[in-house]
Amino acid sequence: MDDGLKHWLEQFLGHLGNERRLSPHTIKNYRRDLEALTAFCRADDVGQWKQVDALHIRRFAAKAHRSGLSPRSIQRRLSAIRTFFHYLQREGQIRNNPAADVSAPRARKRLPATLDADTMGALLQFDSDDPLAIRDRAIMELLYSCGLRLAELVSLDLGAVDLEDRTARVTGKGDKTRVLPVGRTALAALRDWLVLRVQFADDDETAVFVSRRGQRLSPRSVQARVKHWATRHGVDASVYPHLFRHSFATHLLESSSDLRGVQELLGHANISTTQVYTHLDFQHLANTYDKAHPRARRRKKTRA
Repeated sequence: MDDGLKHWLEQFLGHLGNERRLSPHTIKNYRRDLEALTAFCRADDVGQWKQVDALHIRRFAAKAHRSGLSPRSIQRRLSAIRTFFHYLQREGQIRNNPAADVSAPRARKRLPATLDADTMGALLQFDSDDPLAIRDRAIMELLYSCGLRLAELVSLDLGAVDLEDRTARVTGKGDKTRVLPVGRTALAALRDWLVLRVQFADDDETAVFVSRRGQRLSPRSVQARVKHWATRHGVDASVYPHLFRHSFATHLLESSSDLRGVQELLGHANISTTQVYTHLDFQHLANTYDKAHPRARRRKKTRA
């Protein structure tokens, strides 16, 4: 490495260990990221850190992006670079931090997984008269019918369910309460469970869903039971409680396109959170188009 670049890089790494007391692992990460920048600068005939400007940093980030580095990794690199140049400012080597206003490319939003309606229907088919199977069916029907979060389900109390009005009152994030309609099938499953619940629940237990020991069911127990039934029903997918919420939202939007209504049902504070499901809906439509539309299907090659 060029001496002008190497000297201050080593000074900075020493500062991280001696003054900031960072771990050897963290210092190793800083070294890797900053040596990548150093190699980039040398290739661009830059021999002093004071010669580096914002354009250099943007080009460095763009090159990393083109080479396949993830936006998150690029952001980590830029964070290390900003810290390094802040140190150089403190040492009087530069006036301005050239990385201050450079940001990494945005990471693509990961779309939530869902189950299609047929798979969900198969998952909710129960033929067992075992009390705990009846409880589990009510749990899964309610998750799908109301789009509940796992925490909302396990915290649901008897007084929050109105069987006559067919509603459930849940408390979501930020202690915000919302009243949700309960679908016909979920309501029937819930009635079946409540008849049997008295055999298990402790006298002072207020939870709708209880364990065989009579106490409020834990989130981990719900996760385990959902996974159990997915395996038993032969569902070839990773199934977990929040998947019911994703599927609930996606299926509602596919049939109604009422984004505001789905936002209220899910209890999202911002509609941008709900909009991710419109991307799922569009993806579904796009896949259908690609498979079905004559102009989208790949034509078979004909022999000359």
